[in-house]
Amino acid sequence: ELGVLAEQLGFDSLWVNHHVINVGYVHDRLGQAPYHDALITLTWLASQTETATLGTSVLVMPYLHPMVLAKEIATLDHLSGGRITLGLGVGSLPEENEILGSEYQDRGHYSNEFIQVLVALWTQTEASLNGKYWDFENVVSSPKPFQKPHPPIVIGGNRGPALRRVGQLGDGWHPLGLSPEGILKRLPVIQDEMTSAGRSVSDFPIQVRRDFDGINSELINAYQEVGVTDIVLSCNTGDIEEIRNTLTSFGETFIDS
Repeated sequence: ELGVLAEQLGFDSLWVNHHVINVGYVHDRLGQAPYHDALITLTWLASQTETATLGTSVLVMPYLHPMVLAKEIATLDHLSGGRITLGLGVGSLPEENEILGSEYQDRGHYSNEFIQVLVALWTQTEASLNGKYWDFENVVSSPKPFQKPHPPIVIGGNRGPALRRVGQLGDGWHPLGLSPEGILKRLPVIQDEMTSAGRSVSDFPIQVRRDFDGINSELINAYQEVGVTDIVLSCNTGDIEEIRNTLTSFGETFIDS
């Protein structure tokens, strides 16, 4: 219902977050409240909407297997008619990593190779990769994504390792809660990393995620001036009526009809 309403109001993308269990700050905010699966939720949204981009903000790579995710995302990209944007991150909850059996301290290296596996499976007819975590030859992953060469991969994170990952492997940047000044301060790290990697991305989205609170025309203009292409607004409440009212008010105030 909220996804359909947002699309009708003129929001051009719908995003879901990813946690497996309610622990740490997730439990502090939600307690026992439901935290629905990200990809199943997006699949439902794909069936109920027509034009909105459907994104993950963000999937935590150390909780997932890239070969399984490659098939899931490729399938969802077809079911949605090519509307998927894949946001990926390394996670920031050691407790969740520990419970799920993944190594928190090694999550950066794991995640870098995770992205390489995805791209190999999506772009090679018979994929091969020789790495630390995955070593395979002539693996067929089908279907390939609807979007070519694959859905945009936008990488979350605000710190140095994440910024370098964006420059090396990302099709876009998905920072959390940064001000326009914070965006501008960090962009040179990404740009330098892209240059060192010999990469040139002409269409490079910057999708900052932040709360509704404090959003006004002046702030939106400031984000645009530093290159932000999208503002992903977090509801951060389980109160459906409150979300409905906030979406309606925001849409009527800030979104052109």
